[in-house]
Amino acid sequence: MPVEFSVITYNVHSCVGKDGKSSPERIANVIAEFEPDIVALQELDIRLMRSGLADQAEIIAENLKMRYHFHPSFRLEEGLYGNAILSSHPMTFVKAAELPTLPGRMKIERRGVLWVEISTADRKMQVVNTHLGLKRRERLVQSELLLGPDWIGNPSSSGPLILCADLNALPISRVYKRFRKKLMDVQYANEASPKRTYPSSFPVARIDHIFVSSDVTIREVIVPRTRLTRLASDHLPVIVRAEIP
Repeated sequence: MPVEFSVITYNVHSCVGKDGKSSPERIANVIAEFEPDIVALQELDIRLMRSGLADQAEIIAENLKMRYHFHPSFRLEEGLYGNAILSSHPMTFVKAAELPTLPGRMKIERRGVLWVEISTADRKMQVVNTHLGLKRRERLVQSELLLGPDWIGNPSSSGPLILCADLNALPISRVYKRFRKKLMDVQYANEASPKRTYPSSFPVARIDHIFVSSDVTIREVIVPRTRLTRLASDHLPVIVRAEIP
């Protein structure tokens, strides 16, 4: 029997909504509506003054009753800032790393990548979550690493693979095309019409992506534009319902 599952990728903007309020509980409410099995989050604050010293990853995971792994992209004040993967299924940490930046640009916002293995039924899935830089040359360096033998090009990632990413890059970019050459963009499955994700109030760009390996079958893709999703973050979430043999 096929194994059915659903995934959300979501840049939560430190859980700060368009109203200026920081609310991880509101982000959890957005996610809960779609009852996902796997959640990839970018831009989470952990114990930072600007977000009330909250551990946003833990709060969201507790609200959703999910396991989670958090990886800091860098330290800020006395806290952390980075990405997380949550799952309702057993999850094993594989690896995490800081992504490279350009020489002479060490003071810019650092980026990271997190890889976990998720066990569902009798299958294991590899899930990678990342957030690339703002500069084009920086993203090219980062994408080269991610597609290389230490990450997506690693034989360990050859099973069902899901890559969730805020690429900060449009589908016309070289970076996006590099990933598309290796993996399938879920928004192009089933002859779907791709939907933009940023900014949430009036999306004009598609920079938030889910890519999958060829052994994953896409059943449905949703980019919800509701009152809540337009308010909760400056990005819209991307949800995919899929199955593996």
